[in-house]
Amino acid sequence: MTWRMVGTIDTILLSWLISGNPYTGLKIGFAEVVTKMLLYYVHERIWYNIRAGVTKKGDSKKRHIVKSLTWRIIGTVDTIILAWIISGDPLVGLQVGGAEVVTKMILYYFHERAWYKLDYGLENRRSKNLKN
Repeated sequence: MTWRMVGTIDTILLSWLISGNPYTGLKIGFAEVVTKMLLYYVHERIWYNIRAGVTKKGDSKKRHIVKSLTWRIIGTVDTIILAWIISGDPLVGLQVGGAEVVTKMILYYFHERAWYKLDYGLENRRSKNLKN
């Protein structure tokens, strides 16, 4: 939920700046709320079950980087398609998607690291990994 708020605000601002229309920015940003929450949930479930980069101390920074990259690919394709459909202009879709590649990867990495430090929801995984 917290990432979706950060991501939606970023998408609204980028879409507004690129399209020149705040209403288009809002439509693109809010359309993404539904698609991104579903896609993000599926992405998280897959990564929860992948052991690559999991150590006895927890998840490695490399794991977080790879996870960020895979999410960004999925998220960017979703944004390009939505921005194109909503704006009616494929160039707007590509520009919004291209701009958010940079902003979202940076924002997501720091968001992920902050949540990891909170240890929220990781108890079961850590105890499971220590038993193996």
